[in-house]
Amino acid sequence: MATGAAKSSVLGGALLVVGSCIGAGMLGLPIMTGLAGFFPSLLLFFVAAIFMTLTALLLVEIQQEFQDPVNLSTMCEFSLGKGGRFLCWIAYLFLFYALLVAYTALCGHHAALIFDQLFHLAVPEWAGSLFFVSLFGSVVYRGTRPVDLLNRLFMVFKIISYLGLIFICAQYIDSSLYSRVSFTYLLPAVPILIISFGFHNMVPSLVKYYGNNAKRVVFAILLGALFTLIINLVWQIIALGTIPFAGDNGLLSSYEGGMDAAQSMALVISRPSITIFSSLLAFFAIITSFLAQGLSLVHFLQDVTQIKTSKDRESGVLILLTFLPPLLIAILGPNLFFLAP
Repeated sequence: MATGAAKSSVLGGALLVVGSCIGAGMLGLPIMTGLAGFFPSLLLFFVAAIFMTLTALLLVEIQQEFQDPVNLSTMCEFSLGKGGRFLCWIAYLFLFYALLVAYTALCGHHAALIFDQLFHLAVPEWAGSLFFVSLFGSVVYRGTRPVDLLNRLFMVFKIISYLGLIFICAQYIDSSLYSRVSFTYLLPAVPILIISFGFHNMVPSLVKYYGNNAKRVVFAILLGALFTLIINLVWQIIALGTIPFAGDNGLLSSYEGGMDAAQSMALVISRPSITIFSSLLAFFAIITSFLAQGLSLVHFLQDVTQIKTSKDRESGVLILLTFLPPLLIAILGPNLFFLAP
């Protein structure tokens, strides 16, 4: 463990935090939070980032009560008893299985499009989902280190897509749009922001990755939270500086019509390149989120089942328990996640 921890860079752990937080939902974040106005939303961003970072650091402190790395279920039993452990199981599994279903269905759709566009092969979406889960599930099976390295690669592509989107849209900023304030929409934006800075499920994986070295875990969390805050803030500045509140493609109509900020900006600015960069950003955001959430769910299930794993591999049984249920749901009901009220 010590050897593996020595090879584990703080930057790699920070990028796992960023990958967990910055998903495809980032594209819609300005719509959900911008209704309250630019400056109120910025205040909420800082409050949410500080609150979620401090609570994540509390998890690191709880972890130090144990000699070996443990996951949230054991922490809950330690703090709240067996009832707390059971509630943790229900909440954790419901949330992260739902996320993996969404990621699997979306990437199945994207994989089918890629095969059609590059190889002119009509691949059904269920086959795309199977290919996607088989490919990236095998990476998770190889352990945290390969996930870290692949996540870094996809983070590069995600950053390039993000910068392309920012560069195009920054030319159309109208500073007068920042002056509007509407406290009516302030409170509904809080849950969205809390989720956007939620990476607590990654804390046990980071503790395991760094060999229970609390100092390195703390540095990775602080750096990852800072990167997440900067990325979200810049995106917020660009989106709310280009999308008006009212109008056919404004914040309010986009919110009512379920349109994300990138789609709204593409219509307001009339630049097809915005759609291209936003699609690439969403695709790579889905993959990095899939890797991070999949890895954390494997480690959670290992804590629940106490199945033994090797130093350089995850358990094949845990991999199946993690990815097979979301894959089956995504194949049998690919629109289930989106049809939920």
